[in-house]
Amino acid sequence: MQLEQQLEHALCTFPFNHLGPTFNPDTSVFSIAAWLPGALKVSVVDMQSGQLIGELVNKKGSAFFSADFSLKQPPKVYRFTVSNKTSTYELVDPYQFKEQAYFAVHFVDHAAHNVYKQLGAQLVSLEVGLKSPIAATRFAVFAPNASAVSLIGDFNFWDGRCLPMQKTDFGYWVLVVPGIAAGAKYKYQIKDAAGNSLPHKADPVGFYAEQYPSHTSVVYDHDAYQWQDAKWLKQASKNKYTQAMSIYEVHLGSWKRPDASSGKTYLSYRDLTTDLIPYVKEMGYTHLELLPVSEFPFDGSWGYQPVGLFSPTSRFGTPDDFKYFVDQCHQHGIGVIIDWVPAHFPEDGHGLARFDGTHVYEYEDPRKGWHPDWNSCIYDFGKETVRQFLVANALFWVDKYHIDGLRVDAVASMLYLDYSRDDGEWIPNVDGGNHNYEAISLLQWMNREVYEKFPHAMTIAEESTSFPKVSRPVYEGGLGFGFKWNMGWMHDSLHYIAKDPSYRRFHHNEITFSMVYAFDESFVLPISHDEVVHGKGSLLRKMPGDEWQQAANLRAYAAFMYGHPGKKLNFMGNEIGQANEWNHDSSINWHLLEFEKHQGIQQLYKDLNKLYSSYPALHELDHHHSGFEWIDHGNAEQSILSLLRKSSEQKQKVYCITNFTPVPRDNFLLGVQDLGNYQLVLNTDDKKYWGSGFKVLKKMQALDKPWNNQPYSISLNLPPLASLFIIYKG
Repeated sequence: MQLEQQLEHALCTFPFNHLGPTFNPDTSVFSIAAWLPGALKVSVVDMQSGQLIGELVNKKGSAFFSADFSLKQPPKVYRFTVSNKTSTYELVDPYQFKEQAYFAVHFVDHAAHNVYKQLGAQLVSLEVGLKSPIAATRFAVFAPNASAVSLIGDFNFWDGRCLPMQKTDFGYWVLVVPGIAAGAKYKYQIKDAAGNSLPHKADPVGFYAEQYPSHTSVVYDHDAYQWQDAKWLKQASKNKYTQAMSIYEVHLGSWKRPDASSGKTYLSYRDLTTDLIPYVKEMGYTHLELLPVSEFPFDGSWGYQPVGLFSPTSRFGTPDDFKYFVDQCHQHGIGVIIDWVPAHFPEDGHGLARFDGTHVYEYEDPRKGWHPDWNSCIYDFGKETVRQFLVANALFWVDKYHIDGLRVDAVASMLYLDYSRDDGEWIPNVDGGNHNYEAISLLQWMNREVYEKFPHAMTIAEESTSFPKVSRPVYEGGLGFGFKWNMGWMHDSLHYIAKDPSYRRFHHNEITFSMVYAFDESFVLPISHDEVVHGKGSLLRKMPGDEWQQAANLRAYAAFMYGHPGKKLNFMGNEIGQANEWNHDSSINWHLLEFEKHQGIQQLYKDLNKLYSSYPALHELDHHHSGFEWIDHGNAEQSILSLLRKSSEQKQKVYCITNFTPVPRDNFLLGVQDLGNYQLVLNTDDKKYWGSGFKVLKKMQALDKPWNNQPYSISLNLPPLASLFIIYKG
């Protein structure tokens, strides 16, 4: 195919070989070739001197312009003055910046963070010997098996003929285009190996994207926002294992909806700064965890089918708006965790699936590359470019958005080749087993990179199996996560609390079993969004009994969670006793706070957060067996549990007692370790929590009477369906 035909059909693989300037010093001939669809006349101007060099010529009806000029010295940089049927405009020829374009791929394979520093749309200043540098955008995209890639956007009327990109030896396509600034909309027009057109693709490393129907990428300036959270970042490197961590899990689109009169579908990032941050602060949570904010096409996926991993969703505003939200969280003492989804991605045409007509990002064999549960593609965890892409993305959120933690979704689906697959539907590893060694090594690399480069940050695994050492360092043979969700505790305890109290004595082991493995990992105790959706009912509606008993069960269970070793996570709505299960298309039922029951539940969560943060015994040794001791875990007949939480060196001791039946217990003996005074610091049956107000002593004196294998005891009245926290005062 002739060159002009290649250019006309957007099939030119190496435009730098044909377009732009050349200079022959032996003959002093300066040649320029340009491809300018729609142009009628093209003049060349030396940008340093402002002098006209001459005009380019073309064959009649051709968009290919060229000319040779006799010059002693070639211009350092030139521009075109282009006339078409309707206008005249100036254009700095992008094909004179070959070296600057190739710069994008010189370092990208050397370190993961170079992916987001070199690829995508990078705003650059071209130092070419003029008084002022030329502002431009450098584009680079990985499409190794494409036959041609063109940059399209508003700037060229989405015409794939105008800006063909250059293929490099590494499979990246590059081009530097002067005059394209932040805010410009763009995509890539890609032809597969046979020259067939693919759906226009959004930038895999795009930093900002529009919503349906365009899904266009938008050039974005990461240096424009001025952060004000230096004080937070300085203190954020404190040992997180010994700090209180009470996480409020939030879906930004449904935490609160704007008034219908506003005309808005969602609260923006800045609206949430005004509404959500003060609420989290007032409730005493230490961290916010956001369901995925990476750009995603379908609201019903809640963000767990992401397409733009490097772009915060524009549903709620601009990237700077999201930075402002995180910044304000930090200035108010709140850490920000985001859900991160490296396990899979959807098949949407503008996304990563079969990006250049081949499986660039996903495993080719559907037995590894297709997820049957979520009808989505699975990343090829063994391909180096994919590994760099994912590790870079983890670093990107901590680096550019100051995120404090990544909660990694669906880790189990990554670890096991036979996850949700029957025999014959999966491919064993080289040893014949079901572990995905490629995914395991990827997660280890990601965790090493995050903790080495950003010591203040943390990673948290949602991993639902007993895979060993998930939250242990890589040098110990672990996956390297900082924390792991305790899914076993969540399922067992919810199964237990859903039982009628009269049957709980037959299921006592379910509420105690978690302590068998409580210190095998650094656990977070989650009551997450997954437990209050898809017919599972709200946390309140999981509770048995009448209206009062449901609320009492919830309060007792919540307090038991705060007494149990492990950091805490609660999904939005739990803290007000929402009656309906979560619906992503509507708001939390905030109107329920008109009623005393829900006011009481909310007040309890507020007080539990305060108690948990204020008493080191309840958080300092969350992940060490020396901070916990059973007082009595065998009282199945009465369904009563009592335990002791201790701070380092046993400087503080807090006793937690839960009565999981509606039967009050007068003169109940509790074994204690020390003579002296004891004080009740929280009672979930208190009237301020909509409890019964059963009379309980607030101060107690230890008796010289051994009990529960302890040398002393205290006598107390134990309310129905209630948890008590009692501190040793000395």
